[in-house]
Amino acid sequence: MKWKIRDIEIPNRLVLAPMAGITNEAFRVICKEMNCGLLVAEMVSDKAIGFKNAKTLKMTKVNPIEHPISMQIFGGDVESLVEAAKFIDNNSDADIIDINMGCPVNKVAKKSGAGASLLQDPNKVYEIVKAVVEAVKKPVTVKIRIGWDFDHINCVENAKLIEKAGASAITVHGRTRSQFYNGTADYSWIRKVKEAVSIPVIGNGDITDIASAKRMLEETGCDAIAIGRGALGNPFIFRELYEYFINGNVIEHATHEEIYDTIVKHHKLLLELKGEHLAMLEMRSHVSWYIKGMPGSAKIKDFCNKQKDFNVVLETIKEYLGV
Repeated sequence: MKWKIRDIEIPNRLVLAPMAGITNEAFRVICKEMNCGLLVAEMVSDKAIGFKNAKTLKMTKVNPIEHPISMQIFGGDVESLVEAAKFIDNNSDADIIDINMGCPVNKVAKKSGAGASLLQDPNKVYEIVKAVVEAVKKPVTVKIRIGWDFDHINCVENAKLIEKAGASAITVHGRTRSQFYNGTADYSWIRKVKEAVSIPVIGNGDITDIASAKRMLEETGCDAIAIGRGALGNPFIFRELYEYFINGNVIEHATHEEIYDTIVKHHKLLLELKGEHLAMLEMRSHVSWYIKGMPGSAKIKDFCNKQKDFNVVLETIKEYLGV
């Protein structure tokens, strides 16, 4: 199960995909303890790094237990992306620098000309990756989607150029930008990318359990799998996949007690990271994800979202889970 991104050894093929506002240090630490092989931090703006924004610079800090970890940057301008990458290279303990060319949201893809919008100009993709690779010592990887829309699926062309520019690995989300997170990921295009390049390819999209993880690996031949939304409220997925792929065991899903204990730990880590107010706001969302799909969870979610004291939330969840 071990593999490498250039000279960085990854202990297994399980990757935490970056999610804005979610894959901060608190969530990453929890996923790491569940045997996630490679953590990818939430994306940070090249411009914000350039402006020395305090909040952004704090996001580039790494907990020693997180290695190996990749720091993701986004932007639409070659020069500012290079400067941001150089900052990460010299000031962050991250092992890898990842360039986001997959984010579909309007303020990134349209207003900033960053994220998935870059996929429309393969020459610029090449220019950005080459410039960043030549400017830093850490390995550089790139996250893409299969294309801008169904009329412009160009992931194979972009992947070849990304490899030619010197990137050490590529992550492919099997959707177009126009799909956002709707519909289903097309694994056939991830396979085509894998067949077209010699650097490691990480498959991303619709991995929620053992069956979907197996399907991704078997249908694409990818070197690793990245899990994003499938880990929301379910960091236990990494433990389950690790046990299955490493030890051949199908283990039970987390007990109610484990879920409650993880919520408590998640809140504690967020408190240390962001303070009481922000920890409370973020944990409201996480609590909803942790109990999603359980009987009567919608009513509990609504109640918890109205609370201003997280101790009330914890007592409510404890009683609801019966622990």
